[in-house]
Amino acid sequence: MPHALDGYLITEIGGRVAAGVCGSLLAQLGATVVYIDGQASEVGKKDGHRDQFAAGKLSFAPDLKREDDRNLLRQLLSASHAIITSSDVDARAITEVVGNRANRVLCDITAFGRVGPLAGQPYSETLVQALSGIADTTGMPNGLPVPIAVPVVDYLAGSYAAAATIAALRVERLHGVGQDIEVALFDCAFVTLHSFLSSVLTNRSANISRLGNNHPSVAPWNLYKSSDGWILICAGNQGQWERLCDIINRPDFKTEYPNQGARVANRKTIDTGIEAWTAQFSTNEGVRRISEAMVACGPIAPIDGHPREANLDYRKMIQTLFDPIRKATTFVPGSSLRMSRTPGRSPDRIPDFDADRGRIESLVSRPRIASEIRSKPDRPLTGVRVIEIGQYTTAPLCARHLAHLGAEVIKIEQLGGDESRTWMPQIAGKSVSFQINNSDKRSLTLDLKSKDGQDILGRLIESADILLENMKPGGLAKLGFPFAKIVKLNPRIIYSSITGFGSDSLYSNRPAFDMIIQAMSGFMTAVDPASGPLKSGISTADVMGAVISITTLTAALEYRDRTGEGQYIDLSMQDVSTWLTQTAWNNKPARLPLVLECSDGCIVAEGDRSAVHSALGVADDTPGKLPMTRAEACKKLTPAVACAPILSVAESAYLEHTLTRELWFTIEQDGVAWPMLNSPMRLQKTPPRVTRMAPHVNQDGPGIAKALETSPRAVEASRA
Repeated sequence: MPHALDGYLITEIGGRVAAGVCGSLLAQLGATVVYIDGQASEVGKKDGHRDQFAAGKLSFAPDLKREDDRNLLRQLLSASHAIITSSDVDARAITEVVGNRANRVLCDITAFGRVGPLAGQPYSETLVQALSGIADTTGMPNGLPVPIAVPVVDYLAGSYAAAATIAALRVERLHGVGQDIEVALFDCAFVTLHSFLSSVLTNRSANISRLGNNHPSVAPWNLYKSSDGWILICAGNQGQWERLCDIINRPDFKTEYPNQGARVANRKTIDTGIEAWTAQFSTNEGVRRISEAMVACGPIAPIDGHPREANLDYRKMIQTLFDPIRKATTFVPGSSLRMSRTPGRSPDRIPDFDADRGRIESLVSRPRIASEIRSKPDRPLTGVRVIEIGQYTTAPLCARHLAHLGAEVIKIEQLGGDESRTWMPQIAGKSVSFQINNSDKRSLTLDLKSKDGQDILGRLIESADILLENMKPGGLAKLGFPFAKIVKLNPRIIYSSITGFGSDSLYSNRPAFDMIIQAMSGFMTAVDPASGPLKSGISTADVMGAVISITTLTAALEYRDRTGEGQYIDLSMQDVSTWLTQTAWNNKPARLPLVLECSDGCIVAEGDRSAVHSALGVADDTPGKLPMTRAEACKKLTPAVACAPILSVAESAYLEHTLTRELWFTIEQDGVAWPMLNSPMRLQKTPPRVTRMAPHVNQDGPGIAKALETSPRAVEASRA
């Protein structure tokens, strides 16, 4: 069966986990990825997870003291279409690359990028979480900040890097122009805080507090004890709340707490009432009863060697391979890239050390994919039309990045506009988070239940390259647009559906929110393995679903351009969230850092408690806060112990490094300075651009109608 990136040769020479993530995604998409191995060295080490990050790749371990090996490495780099590096931790490797890559794509993944006061500092995942604000958003309300134990920032950076690499390969194929790509872990972490930044960037003194497993503006939204574990319940709208009250036989709750404001203000009372009901039942029985009423809920998937959850087994997300180095069976994730024509390639083996030298010698003489060299390059997706039928976070975030890469994005909104236009905080009646998440798009409102609205959507589909939606499974089909009809209208279209559990799923009818997916993927189990289940402060499932969608869509475009064939993509956020927990699999203990409270906040330190306390000059059993500031503690620990202050979101937003890299900026409109977030994908010659704010409701309706040779009256009729 064909794969989207068949024919591409990639060399992965970086030791960061993010480099391994990038290479793994490209390998799943069909590229031949050569893993520069270093069994005992930093290159290829991937923080002790070689078995998982070498899976599905070719292993080459050059001895740079040997001329033959150096020559073969030079030939490999010259023949590669793209090279993945992490120059801040692999100085020797990057030195070998520079000067040998010719007109290729070079993607360098570092902690802080090449520009800014922190540029070149080889900080770890944990320290980046601390400085970016992510660690400060995770944890219980009255507890200390919690650095997430799985490398979520590495996965974000590796996934953005894969999307950026495919975009750059597209430019190289169309125009014959290679380029450097810069992806920084800090940038990726920072822009992921968009829901918090919408408050902080409009009010520097905004109070961003840790919420544990609660939601800032929705209740009930929490974990509740069952007779044998936990049940997660997220009553995300009024209908779900009222049905939940019926299930737990509390009609008084409906009367006393009729709106979200009242429920958030009385969440403790409500939670106590719900838990009195859930404690009577097993987790399975409670989930069954609540699910039947179409209220979002779920169990906590444990990680016992791997995440244990029925839908993951159904979708074949857990695989076993033999590791020839450890002489043991290893659990590895299957591919989360469900693509109808070019399915993601699950890893079929873990290579032995330096196992593929002979095959690599034959690969370096293989002809490269020819460039078309049509015109001067613009942004990678210039000329690509995207139809977005999205709401809330995942599809809109994906489409926003596609727009910044140059695509024309037409956002289809319901009558009155997307519900997220009402989210707080607001300026002049407009949601700040909506402005950030929908910049550089066009807006068209349609009543998709009407014949006029369906006719217009059909014409748009005929003209589009990509159709992207995150409706409930089968939602578009119920409106008259099953995939069979869509592909008949446009055989070249790429149709991507993003859902909680997948269109082909055991739970296709279940509502799903980010926290439900975090729970049922094993992610909440992995966040803080020393304590109970805990969600991340950032919406990890939503954001990772969006970033992986960018990767699959850009790859599907490459296949479509070569073959003329479109396809359907069934993207499950549960699959993606499970994939990013793989470093917690195989009973490998997480390396948990120390979080220490100082007089002005907390720091994180990576080292033995006794050694850290000794360096600080305090006794091991010192209670309460350390008698020093964060800066004083870090000065005492450095350089013997890797450490960093845990910054708040506001502190991170105004950090000199953040401002120097222009990770956020403002656009003036009607006398208001609107905050915008830059792209974390920095392509040297065809950079993404953020140029304008989100459109008004139906701002582009008349112009789109004219372009479709449909009168504006017809568009207006579809809205009536």
